[in-house]
Amino acid sequence: MKRTLLTLVLTCVSLLTFAQNNVVDEVIWVVGDEAILKSDVENVRRDPDWGQIHGNPYCVIPERIAIQKLFLHQAVIDSIDVTDQDVSREVESTLNEYVLRAGSKEKLEEYMSKPFAQIREDLFESLRNQNIMQEMQRSLTKDIKVTPAEVRRHFKDMPEDSLPYIQTQVEVEIIMKQPVIPREEIDRVKGQLRELADRVNKGESFATLARMFSVCPSYRKGGELGYTSKAEWDPTFANVAFSLTDTKKVSKVFESENGFHIVQLIDKRGDKVNCRHILLRPQLEQENIDTCMMRLDSLAEDVRLEKYTFEDAASAISDDKDTRNNRGLMSRLIASETGGATRTSRYTMSDLATESSEIAQMVDGLQIGEISKPFMMINKKGKEVCAIVKLKNRIKAHRANMQEDFQILREEVLAQKKQEFIDDWIREKQKSTYVRINEDWRTCEFEYPGWVK
Repeated sequence: MKRTLLTLVLTCVSLLTFAQNNVVDEVIWVVGDEAILKSDVENVRRDPDWGQIHGNPYCVIPERIAIQKLFLHQAVIDSIDVTDQDVSREVESTLNEYVLRAGSKEKLEEYMSKPFAQIREDLFESLRNQNIMQEMQRSLTKDIKVTPAEVRRHFKDMPEDSLPYIQTQVEVEIIMKQPVIPREEIDRVKGQLRELADRVNKGESFATLARMFSVCPSYRKGGELGYTSKAEWDPTFANVAFSLTDTKKVSKVFESENGFHIVQLIDKRGDKVNCRHILLRPQLEQENIDTCMMRLDSLAEDVRLEKYTFEDAASAISDDKDTRNNRGLMSRLIASETGGATRTSRYTMSDLATESSEIAQMVDGLQIGEISKPFMMINKKGKEVCAIVKLKNRIKAHRANMQEDFQILREEVLAQKKQEFIDDWIREKQKSTYVRINEDWRTCEFEYPGWVK
């Protein structure tokens, strides 16, 4: 009786109608004491990060929400939570990406059919729930292990064409050099930024000038970067941004590893700062590029003549500190089913193209041990640099085997074992959790059929 009254109240509260009795919103599912509204489903459908939905969204989405509610309920019981600070950082980063995709805050509001403040609030709740759900799943599966014997048994009798297919992978070494920029060009950029700062101090809009002159992608938002913690920025930029106290003042011109800036404070919130900036970079002259390319071409020839090794040269002169400290070897972080992330020097060609299309294009035609000709590329900081690469190794595409790919096979078995545990957990929770689905929403082929009782 109590459950029936709860359901009736939830349904009545959520039914908003026009004069013609057109339903604006309604409760479509009840899971435990939690209601799922039709508007919840529509909000997910408009989420820019939801991606492609396989199947009927009005079946897939409410089931996913229902599954999330099972995990959130268990998280309360097990005292699983996440910090608001971590969620806020993710919210601001995601919001910035949303605005960039939409083109402006106004266009995002139009697409999402709600004001920006509401988008932020809803996104905070959504990301908080997602993170709690992930933490709950990690807690449930943290003790699940796989032994080498289990991995061998899993793949022992599997037909070869059913084994995981490992794409061709490469290991690449790189030397990057930034062309020398004439002092006159640096002075020109700094002078332009000082002039822009003066215009702001005389009453012009910083945001308007950022849209007109800044080369940072944030120019679309008037240079606004969103609430960000100190650790997320380049140290030089962070020190300036966090030292500002007056929202009407503009910082002095300064240089970070991204270029030259002026910054204006918008707001401070706890350990986060929201500011806007204008970024300018000195322009390279062709003669400066040619000089740098000739130097790298000469260096590559010396390596070919075995005057020194590519690795020694990378350690000594490369301007990219990450690869320089690794003797030129490129590497990346990949997520691991065992938790955290692992670093690997192996790239598929698609992985490499994602990192740098210029590097991928050069590597594609190299033989193992061969050094490329010099080429121009854009580094992770958005700067033009000259580079040469050496193909250290190429592992041809193949079906996974225990000798070369044990870690990959182990991760696959572990992921499958964890997913089976989660699937069983969901089915058990379905049996002990009150679920009511409106008649119009029951005709779905659910991933977990136990919802309809």
